Amino acid sequence: MQSLKSNALEPTRSELARLSRRDAIIRMLPVYGLPILTVLLILGFSLALPDTFPTMLNLRSILSDKSIVALLSLAAMLPMMSGRIDLTVGFGIVMWHILAISLQVTYHFPWPLAVLVVLACGALTGLINGLLVEVAQIDSFIATLGTGTVLYALALWHTDGRQVMGVLPQGFLDINGLSLVGIPMPAVYVVLVSLALWIVTERLPLGRHIYAIGANEKAAALNGIPVRAYVVGVFVASGVLVGFTGVVLAAKLRIGQANVGLDYLLPALVGAFLGSTTIKPGRVNVWGTVVGVIILAVGISGIQQLGGAFFVEPLFNGATLVISIALAGFAQRRRSVALSKAAPDG
Repeated sequence: MQSLKSNALEPTRSELARLSRRDAIIRMLPVYGLPILTVLLILGFSLALPDTFPTMLNLRSILSDKSIVALLSLAAMLPMMSGRIDLTVGFGIVMWHILAISLQVTYHFPWPLAVLVVLACGALTGLINGLLVEVAQIDSFIATLGTGTVLYALALWHTDGRQVMGVLPQGFLDINGLSLVGIPMPAVYVVLVSLALWIVTERLPLGRHIYAIGANEKAAALNGIPVRAYVVGVFVASGVLVGFTGVVLAAKLRIGQANVGLDYLLPALVGAFLGSTTIKPGRVNVWGTVVGVIILAVGISGIQQLGGAFFVEPLFNGATLVISIALAGFAQRRRSVALSKAAPDG
């Protein structure tokens, strides 16, 4: 039977033990290169901007602003584990943050019920995506692009191009407004979601099975893994997480508008793709995704404080996306070579 072991490129302890210290450091660079670069960027910007960058105000601002991107990147990561892509992470957040507010101010839903309805709608959208991809056999890029465009159109229709606003209950606003030991709640959500996903993806058979599907779907099926159910499941989980992120964004903005949300699509995909180049190079992973979002946040914040123009953020995101996809492709090719060499020994 095919092996279901990790197919990332991180070196094993036995492999490192056979190498010299210099070679071991070089071998570990693809694993920890991006976190090291992040630390160097933080030090560099702190030295260049000692009055503004290394401050609690800037830290809280970064954590609050980029936590939405981090949650969406984690949502995008889930289908990527199975070798699929979900573009509704960028479109869904438009609809869900509008719906979370509209249900309360227009239809007078209690805020806990409004949150549950949004999460259920996110799950339903994920289910539809999963069925389109696995049952109808539509390419995930096309299927989720179509579903996402429909969601965006529904958001435009529902708002008629206007802002949705009204008095929101304090309990709903506290979803974003509270802090824990000085850390904004959205950042706390990122930590909790990351820990939960790390446990599932790295410590439970469920995660290993999903990775196996992404690595070799036919081999996974031959090992008795229910491929269709797992793929539909990751789309549903992604949809729920996007719905939750929409709720957090609604509590943050306090208004719903259709021109907010699509700006999150590119950074979310960049974070997920960039995450596949670090910690466990060659495959998307939770902590790599978090590091990918952090380096984006640090880089953009530092460049803007140095006087970067308004177009710096999309330029930085676009360039980083191209670089991250190129690095991910390189890591994928290295992984394929490594697996082909290991095949006679398997």
